Amino acid sequence: MIPASLKTLGVALACALPLLASAQLTGNLSLTTNYKYRGQDQDTSRTKAIKPALQGGFDYAFGETGWYVGNWNSSVDWLNGNSLEVDVYGGYKFKAGEIDMDVGALAYLYPGNSAGNTTELYGAATFGPVTAKYSHTVSSDYFGWAGAKTSGHRGRNTGYLNVAYSQEVAPSVTLKAALGYTNFSGGVKDATPGIKNYVDYSVGGAYELDKGLSLGAAIVGANQKAFFGDVNKARLLVTLTKTL
Repeated sequence: MIPASLKTLGVALACALPLLASAQLTGNLSLTTNYKYRGQDQDTSRTKAIKPALQGGFDYAFGETGWYVGNWNSSVDWLNGNSLEVDVYGGYKFKAGEIDMDVGALAYLYPGNSAGNTTELYGAATFGPVTAKYSHTVSSDYFGWAGAKTSGHRGRNTGYLNVAYSQEVAPSVTLKAALGYTNFSGGVKDATPGIKNYVDYSVGGAYELDKGLSLGAAIVGANQKAFFGDVNKARLLVTLTKTL
């Protein structure tokens, strides 16, 4: 049975996309064979490699000011009583010489179970095809690892560094690769004995089928499977995306 929240998300996204008439407002809708975030499966209820997820959101840019806000959503299944991830973010983009800079804040929300709620500040720099981004947790918990309701601010100061490469290598074909590192705070390590900092990776590409429609494929996974289990297992992800 499809969760009610997932049905609501699908209907809302389908209705919203045709309404995005402003050049400052862009939207996206995706169907993927598996949602992995920072190398980890976001559906832990099944051990299969194919665990489809419906995703989508929008971004609004305030003209040429550099300021923007956005929302992104995905079906998930790793928290009791919750089947939806809702991301809300905002930031400021500017240039520093030949480098494109981006700073902002992002809140991950899980309706029905706030134990996973996490807020981060981020900063990114892009030079040519390479982007380096650092995210720093400022919320009490980090995706439930610290047990915020009983442990104060143990999740705070968890950090995540990601370096990504994206380059068009042929007409309509873009090569993509990324490497990330999660550094858990001391509070998370105290609350979860044995937890390990870990490295995640993604290697793949995307092909533009038509204007605004693309098909992507990537091998995504992470190390430290001895502690985290199959959620860190390398998997082939195939994603169909429509942007407007």
